[in-house]
Amino acid sequence: MIIIAGLGNPGPKYQNNRHNIGFMAADEIARRWRFGPERAKFQSVIREGEVEGTRVLLMKPQTFMNNSGNAVGEAARFYKIAPAAVIVFHDEIDLAPGRFRMKKGGGAAGQNGIRSLISQLGPDFRRARMGVGHPGEAHLVMPHVLGDFHKAEQPWLQALLNACADALPFALAGDDERYQGEVLRLAPAPKFSPRQAAQASKGE
Repeated sequence: MIIIAGLGNPGPKYQNNRHNIGFMAADEIARRWRFGPERAKFQSVIREGEVEGTRVLLMKPQTFMNNSGNAVGEAARFYKIAPAAVIVFHDEIDLAPGRFRMKKGGGAAGQNGIRSLISQLGPDFRRARMGVGHPGEAHLVMPHVLGDFHKAEQPWLQALLNACADALPFALAGDDERYQGEVLRLAPAPKFSPRQAAQASKGE
């Protein structure tokens, strides 16, 4: 079994926030692969399904972002799943909007949901990092990630969500490099630096 956790904050107030792109990815995966109905377990909304022969537990922790590890850790312990069999989809401000990177291990890089997961699982789970861009200055980060996606962002956002769901079998097979490459092929996005772009737009 593989655990896929999409990170976000529960409730309608947050549902369209950049911080909730992980929840959006989980919903798209459930639609694409026709997962079972939602139910409450492990302090999460969960759905179960199968993707090309691999059993998947899909989680949207309801603990709020900063305590995501409590929910995912509980499920991982229950099923005796190693961190390498946990894939976490989350927003990444240090990637340009629409960019995508897979990463295993490492630190939290200021992402409190990831910090919480490290505290519960150790660092060796797999991170599906979904670029939402950087606002350019540190004090603007929180309003940026807790702000809704703009209408103009919807085309790249939907393309990225679709690609993450369509290419998922590569990730479930353990081939993160090929998964990343396929997502970027299906949903190409500019490689510019989010900080540079934010500074440039301020200077216009």
